[in-house]
Amino acid sequence: MPTHDPLASFLRDRFGHSGFRPGQEPLVRAVLAGRDALGLLPTGGGKSLTYLLPAGLLGGVTLVVSPLVALMADQLERARAVGLRAEALTGRVPRAEVERVLRNARGGRVDLLLLAPERIAGRFGADLVTLPCALLVVDEAHCVVQWGYDFRPDYLVLAGLGRRLGVPTLALTATATPPVRAELERLLELRDPVRVVRSFDRPNLMWRRARVRDDRERWRVLLHEVRTAAGPTLVYVPTRGEAERVAEALIRAGLDARAYHAGRPADERATVQRDLLGGRLERVVCTNAFGMGVDKPDIRRVVHWRPPGSLEMYY
Repeated sequence: MPTHDPLASFLRDRFGHSGFRPGQEPLVRAVLAGRDALGLLPTGGGKSLTYLLPAGLLGGVTLVVSPLVALMADQLERARAVGLRAEALTGRVPRAEVERVLRNARGGRVDLLLLAPERIAGRFGADLVTLPCALLVVDEAHCVVQWGYDFRPDYLVLAGLGRRLGVPTLALTATATPPVRAELERLLELRDPVRVVRSFDRPNLMWRRARVRDDRERWRVLLHEVRTAAGPTLVYVPTRGEAERVAEALIRAGLDARAYHAGRPADERATVQRDLLGGRLERVVCTNAFGMGVDKPDIRRVVHWRPPGSLEMYY
């Protein structure tokens, strides 16, 4: 007679899945057993389930550190959709709202709390030790290495945070070379972590490049790519100014497009994200402030206005 697996039952009843995707189960079982873990799963591989499921089983608060407001909004909606009591605190949330969330967390009324790294580096960092924490999750964990010494130094406050809180740490990313993974483990002070490394290759994607001589030819290629896309399209640009200029050029060409970058007001960014996810917007011209971790299953084309700095950045 087959044995009853409560984890499989919870996965089916709460999330509607008959089984785990490759790589998910060992990460979930590791953190439920109190182990640190490092997961490299491809985009679309179901990284979010590896902490949403434990958040529903562990009791206490699962802390999720996330680098992008757009990604946090998507994660918050996804967590609440499966019945988790979830909250999000970006770096700009007023103190009154922070106090409300803290009261709820201390009172056992928060299962999952999404945080920007700047929030932990500020006054709120001292409040963390007062919460009944159960798990620390560092999402898009490669940012600890890639950004920690650059324009997101607040990522460095994550070093040893799980150990100080007395909870396991789950580090998740879709892209990290072996040296980056080793540095990540060192900076986060992971203790004998369970490692799950899946290939980031996605056979369903087609890659194409175009050689251009100047921005005029670059524009012609971009216009063709955007017009011939069979569905929603993202155009990545390196700077905020280019996000505005390219979006305006697409609009002048008669195409529905909006710009998204960290310099835009928060309410405008939220509207762009809602419209894209809701099918009311076909094209977003964005900097890397808009993450592909956002759950939009019908994106049909991603165009880079200029080549990213490395092949890893494509992924």
